[in-house]
Amino acid sequence: MIRSSKSSMRNVLYIIAVCVCVCVCQADMHGLLTFVLIPSTQSRPPPVKESVVHVKAHFDYDPSDDPYVPCRELGLSFQKGDILHIISQSDPNWWQAYRDGDEDNQPLAGLVPGKSFQQQREAMKQTIEEDKEPEKSGKLWCAKKNKRKRKKLLYNTHRNDDIDHEEILTYEEMALYHQPANRKRPIALIGPTSCGQAELRQRLLNSQPERFAGAVPHTTRSRRDCELSGRDYHFVSRQTFEAELAAGKLIESGDFEKNLYGTSTDSVRQVINTGKICVLCLHTQALKVLRSSDLKPYIIFIAPPSQERLRALLAKDNKNPKPEELRDIIEKAREMEQSCGHLFDAVIVNADQDKAFNELLRLINKLDTEPQWVPCSWLR
Repeated sequence: MIRSSKSSMRNVLYIIAVCVCVCVCQADMHGLLTFVLIPSTQSRPPPVKESVVHVKAHFDYDPSDDPYVPCRELGLSFQKGDILHIISQSDPNWWQAYRDGDEDNQPLAGLVPGKSFQQQREAMKQTIEEDKEPEKSGKLWCAKKNKRKRKKLLYNTHRNDDIDHEEILTYEEMALYHQPANRKRPIALIGPTSCGQAELRQRLLNSQPERFAGAVPHTTRSRRDCELSGRDYHFVSRQTFEAELAAGKLIESGDFEKNLYGTSTDSVRQVINTGKICVLCLHTQALKVLRSSDLKPYIIFIAPPSQERLRALLAKDNKNPKPEELRDIIEKAREMEQSCGHLFDAVIVNADQDKAFNELLRLINKLDTEPQWVPCSWLR
């Protein structure tokens, strides 16, 4: 009796699959096709076992639409947000991987494009599309270059704008993390205006004040008689506010009636130190500072429902938006998902306020019972 290890069986299956692919490719040929396997006469050291690398996919992939995959039958399809277990990177262009949860149902590892290979061909695709722009618009080459320079200059002036539209997203290395009982991850609700994230946040704060809390914001305006520093606001000077902003300590900031307002990472940390869950409503521009901190946020995107359903929900709040305003909200949500979707941990479509609130609670409760995939950089 010959006992085969799981890895050796996979190698045999892989050889069989490759042979099948070759036969498919040679289907139109005639005559006898012979495979000769010659054992190596050279002594080789035992192969080094590769460690499994876990990555989050930041793009969709369908091998049936990929003309470069060595064998489409071996290609592994996945969607943005899927966790992939990379078992081999020996070929830099084509990695071998399993989708998270599919190891038992998928006897053979699939091929996925390697990181550098995917970046190269996406960069080439972008270059081709850019080269076509002057032909479509009828503009000169110099006009196109000047437009790109102006865009870069405009981007640099926005200190809080973290979205680099030129970045080519491929994979992000991940690891499992279980939050400690005494250090809860902050919950960041992201979404366009009028999608209900502010209402969901307030409902959390009101329903369980012993469990949820908001971060106390900073402001440069003068304190009013009824306000307490540290409870309503952290009242600071403009110089102190601008120094914290320059140091990257403010998750978000803005001005209103010549006064500055903002939320600092220290304010969020103060809530975490009390054992409570800090709940934030943020713009996508705040995600860079939040994710680069040690706070380990759990980011939930609150998406709008259909246009008619959105109109009905807003009507309950005595709002009567115009059709173009509804379209703008849905379009803004689409843009946010396209540019920042790789940063979201979960998505809730707010078609029903009660159901959305229950789903939000379910996701938050799951953080206490199940480990979650987080960027490896957070755990180093």
